[in-house]
Amino acid sequence: MLVARDAAIQLAYHLPMLNRSTVLLFIAVLIGCTPTRDDTESVVVNRVREYHGAAGPWAVAGYRIGERAIKERNLPRQSFSLAVVHYSPAEVQYSCVADGVQAATGASLGKLNLRIVDAPFADLKTIVEDRKTGRTLTFKLQPKFMDSILNVPADKLESTGERVAGLPDNEIFTFEETKSATNAEK
Repeated sequence: MLVARDAAIQLAYHLPMLNRSTVLLFIAVLIGCTPTRDDTESVVVNRVREYHGAAGPWAVAGYRIGERAIKERNLPRQSFSLAVVHYSPAEVQYSCVADGVQAATGASLGKLNLRIVDAPFADLKTIVEDRKTGRTLTFKLQPKFMDSILNVPADKLESTGERVAGLPDNEIFTFEETKSATNAEK
């Protein structure tokens, strides 16, 4: 097992285009190792940082929403079946959730399967639809959670994002499913 670990480390250092944590996690899964919770949190934080530029709490919360959505829908990242609409005020922090969802799901403005709709704070939510089935999930951040990350000082954004990466889903958000065919834009 030590040889496999050493090989994984060498491979990670020779693949500069890929995130080393992601490569190590992938190889660990291939050789039968189970990642620890800290490994998973590290992957979340690194992936958010790659897409968003920083791993602040709002973007990490968005990642966790996207991660849960593709798990619930049993879809791979980058699936064209996903349609995501994020409703939020047009202000940094609230809109950062959309970048996190993008990092987790692969939905994007360019693929026309990610939209941001200007909405009042009271209507903050993210809707993820499986366009093949019409089934949607509506995610809302928990009020207590939002209070804990609202207006975090710049020097505390990364550490707060790391904390969010380790929280259970039910402390970050709620979600409800609509089984009938709907349109994610509604």
